[in-house]
Amino acid sequence: MRINPFDQKSGRIDAAVPALPELYAKPYDKNTVDPYTKVRIILMNGTEFEANWFSHQLHRHTVDNNLRRELALMRRVEQLQQKHLASLKPIDETLLETTIGYEQVAVDLTAALAAREPDKYVKQAFDFALLEDFDHLYRYADLLEMEHGISAERLVGGYTEIMPGRPTIAEHRHPFDDVRRSIDSKTAHPLTKLGVGIITAAEQQTMNYYMNVGSFYTSDLGRKLYAEIAMIEEQHVSHYGSLMDAKATWLENLLMHEYTECYLYCSCYHDETDEYVKSIWEQHYMQETAHLHKAAELLGKYEGKDWSQVIPGGDFPELLRLHSNKEYVRNVLKTVKLASNREDYTDISKLPDNHDFFTYQDKLIGGSVQNVASHTVIDEYIGDNGKDYRFEEARHPMPELADRRKDNTQIARTR
Repeated sequence: MRINPFDQKSGRIDAAVPALPELYAKPYDKNTVDPYTKVRIILMNGTEFEANWFSHQLHRHTVDNNLRRELALMRRVEQLQQKHLASLKPIDETLLETTIGYEQVAVDLTAALAAREPDKYVKQAFDFALLEDFDHLYRYADLLEMEHGISAERLVGGYTEIMPGRPTIAEHRHPFDDVRRSIDSKTAHPLTKLGVGIITAAEQQTMNYYMNVGSFYTSDLGRKLYAEIAMIEEQHVSHYGSLMDAKATWLENLLMHEYTECYLYCSCYHDETDEYVKSIWEQHYMQETAHLHKAAELLGKYEGKDWSQVIPGGDFPELLRLHSNKEYVRNVLKTVKLASNREDYTDISKLPDNHDFFTYQDKLIGGSVQNVASHTVIDEYIGDNGKDYRFEEARHPMPELADRRKDNTQIARTR
């Protein structure tokens, strides 16, 4: 199936401004919704935020008010789209229930992107952070069961296993080790360019969510867990964002942002099982084609470039499909002992004693493991129940993480 948004007729951007009642969508039923419908909603909410925030930054870095007006109109519609998507979340879905959805995005989206990624270096970056988000899902799931008696297995629909990844306590790294080598968008595969932009937006949305809602959680332990994991999500935004092509111009980036949105809305439409939500994906896709055509026009006007110089051909590569990635994640879990070493990765045992990782760990944690919220959640759950909460279909592939009666705080953290 060939789909090229540059070939499609687009309407006026301002035609997408709705009357206020149309902005409020019918929320999904949290008890019957397919978990991947929620995943798509969270993903597209983050994609719209990234588009909106990028536009604000471009707006602040140009003096041409005609260009700024064009950006303001596009940005307003992007923001309205985000509000439309945000209203799909029901009132009775709690912060922590929504959080499980965010971590399912982080696990299954990252795994889906990594599994098809042609660039080995980018794939390794996806796999590395995947194990950390996988662990976050486990920590939040234990908190949910411990404090609310709700099984996260039901919320993820059995699509995603819930068990330890690289322990969150071992994820705290020196900032120097979160900087990667950027891709070259002129030679990178289309899937690589799309994948890097998609995952950066998704992680940024997760970081923002935890930073904003964490202080509204209803227990001190939960507030501390949100604060700790928000720190790691900031690391992930640096990690993924540094993969993006830093040499691309502002308007080349604008075009790529709009193309990515078109690609994702098209993917969501073809993947969606809820007919009502599917109609929203179709509506937003048509709006984004107008944005894409305007971005192409601006690129030609201000930089004298044709869109095909940035996105050769324009045809979408294979669409993004969400599916269970249990076996893929289990295979990646065998690399849990990898540590970041500047732009690359190495086994934790091969880092020198004076490496920044150990210095940073000593400063942040020192000997106070019991004060680290991500560990305390599991420790308290085991103390109350004799073993942790998990949803695993077979024994954990790493023997060091298989014991459900003890939280391993040493693996991937000590030599």
